[in-house]
Amino acid sequence: MNKLAAAVSFAVLLSGSPVAAQTVFPIDRATILSGARFDFKIEFPDRVDPAKLKVTINGEDYSTVFGRTATFIEREDGKEQSALMLRDVALARPGPATVEVSDGTRSRRVEWTVYDTGPRKAKNVILFIGDGLSPAHRTAARLLSKGITEGKSLGKLSIDDMPHMALVATAGLDSIITDSANAASAYATGHKTAVNAMGVYADRTADPFDDPKVETITSLAKRRLGLGVGLVTNTEVEDATPAAMVAHTRHRAAYDGIVEQYFAARPDVLMGGGSANFLPQGAPGSKRKDDIDYIARFREAGYPVATTAGELNALAAKSDTRQLLGLFATGNMDGVLDRKFLKGGGVKKFPEQPDLTEQVQAALNVLSRKDAGFFLMVESGMIDKYAHLLDMERAVYDTIMLDNAVRLARDWARARGEDTLILVLADHNHPNGLVGTINDDMSVTPNVQLRERVGVYDKAGFPNYPAPDAEGYPSRVDVSRRLAIFSASLPDHYETFRPKLDNPNEPTVKGEAPGTFKANEKYKDVPGVALRSGNLPAMMRASVHSGEDVILTATGPGSERVHGSMDNTDVFRVIADALGLAPTASGAIEMPAR
Repeated sequence: MNKLAAAVSFAVLLSGSPVAAQTVFPIDRATILSGARFDFKIEFPDRVDPAKLKVTINGEDYSTVFGRTATFIEREDGKEQSALMLRDVALARPGPATVEVSDGTRSRRVEWTVYDTGPRKAKNVILFIGDGLSPAHRTAARLLSKGITEGKSLGKLSIDDMPHMALVATAGLDSIITDSANAASAYATGHKTAVNAMGVYADRTADPFDDPKVETITSLAKRRLGLGVGLVTNTEVEDATPAAMVAHTRHRAAYDGIVEQYFAARPDVLMGGGSANFLPQGAPGSKRKDDIDYIARFREAGYPVATTAGELNALAAKSDTRQLLGLFATGNMDGVLDRKFLKGGGVKKFPEQPDLTEQVQAALNVLSRKDAGFFLMVESGMIDKYAHLLDMERAVYDTIMLDNAVRLARDWARARGEDTLILVLADHNHPNGLVGTINDDMSVTPNVQLRERVGVYDKAGFPNYPAPDAEGYPSRVDVSRRLAIFSASLPDHYETFRPKLDNPNEPTVKGEAPGTFKANEKYKDVPGVALRSGNLPAMMRASVHSGEDVILTATGPGSERVHGSMDNTDVFRVIADALGLAPTASGAIEMPAR
């Protein structure tokens, strides 16, 4: 039984229904946008007689409601289990929908809520996602980029200085802890799914691309309004967060298939790292398992391609650039601390990577040429990668970069008369805590336990980073009173209490037993180091996500829906409502006159 089936069976048990009842997709309590497309599937626990099946929606036969009859699969995946599948359907009438299924022996009932929207409020929507952005990252970014005197910050972050705020719950369909795939999928579709899945309900079949699909916000925006679509990240573009805006698969690591889906979807702007899965096998740096050259295919489809910051800025400035593909590294791009200051990571191999602010400016230049408006997702994705590696300085600098990108977008929207909804949030949390400062001048101090130099309460005082530059970055992180940010989820590792000035942190290496990891002895001789026994299984090479709510801030038309406590699926509804994707009145969907 896969994770999803286990979760559904547990939910059925709690409801008092037989454990071996049918599984229905969309799931119980699903909220569905009127007119949004989805796949309707019922999985039976064994073989059933199709003549005995009865499936109704609000008392009517499902085929009458959907206008088509589903495909009956007698032995799904060659096993003694039947299924009913109906692809690409929609519900137009808002209100409750009760789905009842009977196979003559067992029965199941689920409830959906179909909702519509009011008229369109926003011409554009920009969704900023700080992957893994925790409150500790936000606070640290404010301290470093704004400074603090006598307990009061000397300025606010743009991501915090917004009129509307909410706490967003992030649990997935199969676990209280989400990953980036199903978290971003909730934002993109308004539906819950399982770990590693995006744009689908993860079913029991072996094929990772045949699961029941739910329509994404990018598809809806293009199909219903003709909007432009942009996806910007500094991770690989195939990574979970950007991919969830377009792709349909329960296996987030299926990069080749995700690239194929990108090409089919044709977002107007697509940029980040990850060129390795666009290049045909055999090409230098390629990770594809076939000979298809997707960079060439995008070019043939009319996309100019940028591989450096200079090329990006030049192409975006051209008035006839209406589509743009930017791929600036074979893997993830480098964070701002390495690019601007330390020159570590992959900077020597890819020295001309653009900053996230340059990527956002280029995307705005191109997408603003779309008369109908646009949807743009921007991810500062390396925050999460560094948080996993317990590399707090790099995560904080990339949080400052996210804030700079948000400020740029807000200034752009303000100059246009505030026609753009801007949302900023994390997809999930990391269990990081800002506990004080580390009082250490980075000199060689043998036999001194640096944990004794962690200052808490009044001993913490204030950090002494240099005054930030115009972009909010202090020129050094190796100062004598540094922020002490620690994670609650740990593999075995050597804690140095010091920033990594050569390359991003590598807390673990492969262990002796297959599939296990151990502390990286690269750091064992750092003066004052402490070997920390982890609190995670040995199979984990790094820190893991946590389940706390994340912070959502918003401004612009439609942002008033952001308040209080929300679910991550509600973020999709905020966007759909701002764009008027399913208006109560019939007829054309148009922007109101301004």
